[in-house]
Amino acid sequence: MANTEIDIRGKVLDVNIIQKILPHRYPFLLVDKVLEANENKVIGIKNVTINEPFFQGHFPGHPIMPGVLILEAMAQVGGVGALTLKENVGKLAYFLTINNAKFRKPVLPGDVLRIEIDLLKAKLGVMKIHGVAKVGDEVAAEADLMFAFVDPEGKGK
Repeated sequence: MANTEIDIRGKVLDVNIIQKILPHRYPFLLVDKVLEANENKVIGIKNVTINEPFFQGHFPGHPIMPGVLILEAMAQVGGVGALTLKENVGKLAYFLTINNAKFRKPVLPGDVLRIEIDLLKAKLGVMKIHGVAKVGDEVAAEADLMFAFVDPEGKGK
């Protein structure tokens, strides 16, 4: 888990750096690369392959990435930006709300999911973000997400 400050601004981050920031690991790490990051925006990539474990049951013979995992990928990309802010280093981000979620296009094996996150508002240990997930130029999903930052040791914010 992240416990040191990492400057991500203006850098492309590979999965090794992402794993220094996020606590997620296989099979639940849903960010392969971060292309851009600054204090207001983070853009990440999820390469969707038929080897994803969820495709075994969603759906046999007609594989579609579950919408809830697209939302989780959005949260993880947002987490890369949020968890590198000085006040959040070493903390976990817990989901608080998911609002205005819309699913516009199925995400299929072979797709490259480009996740664009706007870091909208941070106050009192809570952050609101807006995410848009695209395949090519088409919007696959979008949502407003909010999460709280929690000390993994249970010592509060």
